Amino acid sequence: MSEVRDKARKAGTTTAVMNRLTTEQKNEALRVMADALVREQASIIAANAEDLQRGRDNGTSSSLLDRLALDEQRIAGIAEGLRQIAELPDPVGEQLSELERPNGLQIRQIRVPLGVIGMIYEARPNVTVDAAGLCLKTGNAVVLRGGSAALSSNRRIVEVLHEALATTDMPPDALQLIEDADRASVDEMLKLKEALDVVIPRGGASLIRNVVENATVPVIETGAGICHVFIDSDADAEMASNIVFNAKVQRPSVCNSIETLLIHADYAAEGLQPIAARLIEANVELRGCERTRALLGADVRLATDEDYATEYNDYILNIRIVDSLDDAIAHIAAFGTRHSECIVTRNDAHAERFLQDVDCAAVYHNASTRFTDGFEFGFGAEIGISTQKLHARGPMGLPALTSTKYQIVGNGQIRG
Repeated sequence: MSEVRDKARKAGTTTAVMNRLTTEQKNEALRVMADALVREQASIIAANAEDLQRGRDNGTSSSLLDRLALDEQRIAGIAEGLRQIAELPDPVGEQLSELERPNGLQIRQIRVPLGVIGMIYEARPNVTVDAAGLCLKTGNAVVLRGGSAALSSNRRIVEVLHEALATTDMPPDALQLIEDADRASVDEMLKLKEALDVVIPRGGASLIRNVVENATVPVIETGAGICHVFIDSDADAEMASNIVFNAKVQRPSVCNSIETLLIHADYAAEGLQPIAARLIEANVELRGCERTRALLGADVRLATDEDYATEYNDYILNIRIVDSLDDAIAHIAAFGTRHSECIVTRNDAHAERFLQDVDCAAVYHNASTRFTDGFEFGFGAEIGISTQKLHARGPMGLPALTSTKYQIVGNGQIRG
């Protein structure tokens, strides 16, 4: 039996036990997991150092190395995420509706775990803990398949979590890590409909596309982040500069950072230069349309449609000057990934139009796109940011990892 099938089978054997755990039993397991991560941080950082060195040897970019890196502060933050999940309301068992039919049948709809979740993701070892915490809190078993770049980190993290779970009422086999780095292991997960109830991909566009196009297991699609800020003609200059800078520079390697700045021509004439200068000082490479180059100089590389359709996850920003709100919305519709979009404006009518007409999971007025995050939304950690419209959309917290079932109570009714 392959590793994938064996570990998915082991996870499946725990679902009945997981479904019976009380909220307090689950919360206690999460707290024990959090304490173990902090206690074992030295060994986790040592394992992470192996991944970082391998990445440097393979020429991995600095932005991707940043996504991969763990230190005491990041591990403390990851552990705190588990503790926050423990403090959140447990959606399992929540009654969503209740009605009594004329024949006396009592029908109620309640939240239940999805079952066994397959999680496929790339080089961010924090996702290993976030996914484990959210899935286990909602009574789901989880099979994790992280990227090969973080294999040493993920292996040690899961070892620590298994050791912690062995001291709780939660079965350690509910958490599984696929260590086979061959792409065939991903392909096998995608077809394992008899063992996995759902697959959730989290990563770049090519990973997500592969999962969506090839899975026979149901998929909750999380999206790549080609995000935009549109500076309207009457935007506040200081606010616009701060939002653009934060959305691009604060952490460019993540999916809610922006890849393109759209700027109204009336604002660009005077307002583009200082924004560009601040970005350049932060080592951001600018690529722009012809009108942008006319204002900033020919040293700015000409942006192509391919650039506008690229999620850089790096210190690179496209700039396009537009003539109207309609032009900005049209550009977003053409090149965006329905993740996070922002308008900076003092015009309430324009803001309302943008909020209503832009089709994405999170749309902002006068705030950085960097807030599209489960922690920032008050969900604790997140399993991912869904850009689809079925089941879940936006940052996916605990309720998104549940389904529902109907419980019907009668006293002998039969259908005539």
